Order: sequence, then C-alpha cells, then structure tokens
Amino acid sequence: MRMRTPTAILIAASLLTVCLLSIACRADQVPPPVMDELVVTGERTGPGMWRVHRGAAQVWILGSMSPLPKGITWRSKQVERVLDGTNQVLVQKPFDIGIARILWLLITERSVLMVTGGKRLKDVLPAELHARFAVQRAKYTGDPNKWERFRPLIAAAFLQQAAFHQVGLSTRLDLGAAMRTLAKKHRVRIEEIKIAGVSDVMEALKTLPPATENACVAASLVTAESDLPRLVDRAQAWASGNVERIEKLREPAEVDACRAALDAGVGAAELIARMRRTWLSAIETRLQNGGVTVAVVNIDMLLEPAACSMNFARRVTR
Repeated sequence: MRMRTPTAILIAASLLTVCLLSIACRADQVPPPVMDELVVTGERTGPGMWRVHRGAAQVWILGSMSPLPKGITWRSKQVERVLDGTNQVLVQKPFDIGIARILWLLITERSVLMVTGGKRLKDVLPAELHARFAVQRAKYTGDPNKWERFRPLIAAAFLQQAAFHQVGLSTRLDLGAAMRTLAKKHRVRIEEIKIAGVSDVMEALKTLPPATENACVAASLVTAESDLPRLVDRAQAWASGNVERIEKLREPAEVDACRAALDAGVGAAELIARMRRTWLSAIETRLQNGGVTVAVVNIDMLLEPAACSMNFARRVTR
C-alpha cells in the first residue's frame, strides 16, 4: 500500500523540517485556535467517516487532509454523535519541537539541511529545475536569493508553503488537535499514536539519493506551478464529505514519479512504511479488544486499495 499524499516526503520529512527551522512551529509558541466548527461559503456537512467493525468492536475513522483552506472548518455534529458512545480516541502524537532542539539541529545537522562547501542551491540543483524554481520564487516572493542556502528539498518545501499561503491554503490546520478538544468535551480517553520522531525524519533526509530528491523537487514545483486549483478543489470536497470527488482528482505525473522514487529507496520508504504499519496495527488492536474507537487518520491512506481490502465500510450518509 503506497501513501498517496502529494509529495509524500515533503509531508513526512521536508515540510516537517521546515517546521524545525521555523519559529512558528516551536513548542513554546501559543498554538493557533483549535478548529471546532468551520464555515465556508454555504454550510458544509463535514468530512466523511469510515466505520470498520468486527463483531461488536467498531473503529470510526475520520480522514484528515493537508493542505486545507485557512478559513475552512468542519461541522463536528456527526463526530460528536459518534463520540457519545466512544471508549477512546486515537490521534497522532505531535512532534515535540522546541527552540533549543532547532538550534541544536542547525549546529549538528547543518549539512543535512543546508547547502555546504560555499555552494548555493543553483550549484546543486539541475539547471532546468533551478530555472523553474527561480520563476516560482519571483512569483511568490520579492527576494531573488531567497532559500538559496537550503538543500533542494527544503528550499522546495519553503516555496510550496509560500505558494499555499498566497492562495489561502495551510498545512498547519490540525484535525488531531480539534479531535482532542472534542474528546475532552465528551470525557473520552485520548490515546496518542507515535508515528515517528524528529530523528527519524533527519535519518530519512540523510539517506535520500540526489535523483530522488530532484524528482520530489520537480513534484513540488508542479504543485506551485499548476496544481494549486486541484488542491483547493480537493479540500472543498473533503469539507463536504465528497470522497468520490477526492478519488477522481488525480495527482500530476511528477507526484507519482516522486512517490515511486521514494518507495524504491531506503530511509524515506521505511519511514512511510512505518506510518502505515503503525496505524494499521493500532486499528487491528482496537478491533481485537472490542469497544468503540474514533481515529484520525490521513485520508489518502484510507483510500488505498489495501485499506479497502480490510473491509472498510465507507459511511458518507449524514
């Protein structure tokens, strides 16, 4: 089962590393307001849910997505109805990132995050990719040298974030945080699933071959160049619970190429595979133990054929 998220390593590694370098993601910052009820143009019923069952055991799965429009919310009424009879909520454990850890990484892992040896991005990125990068950088920023000191994947992640910001998309909307708030409101026990740590991400970056990195940079550039309308459409489909629409919005070929390169590698592929195994194992355990569980899981993983083979019963009616 392959994870279908756009440029998976940008989500699993690069965008995470961007957070490591960003003051906005440090642990001691006041977090953004937790979403409870989001209203877009018109009323939205909220994202679709899946019900996995075995005998009396039930796992309700709420599919998360990134990026999402900054002003979007989901109506929590259906989720709250399910929570009324739930024993526990499963969410991914947040990364514990503080300013001290960021500074330590910048000192000890500089060669993993930055271009070293007096070189710049233009010296290590293929000319064609750098030319495209420069065009998009000029479109989304006013600095012709911005991000030149970062390694290609990190620079591409920064560029992608700038593109998202300009069209009102964000990767910082945390559905897991919203679910924690609802679980506390309904006095439901919260269980955090640890997927990976900062050290795992750094190891994945260390073992990423240049060819794979370039393939994922190309995928990120396509996102900034032409794929933003699809991502907005996809997010709106998520907000209205239109799973069929999400499945029909095909990713660009460059994203498939990035994903294939990652799956053929070692470090990044192992990290992504661990994410899948961890969640599938957690769901299987709850089905064996009985009771009712609500889990927040990446929607792309749910839409994989292998996930469907687990007898996921899709629930799209309200």
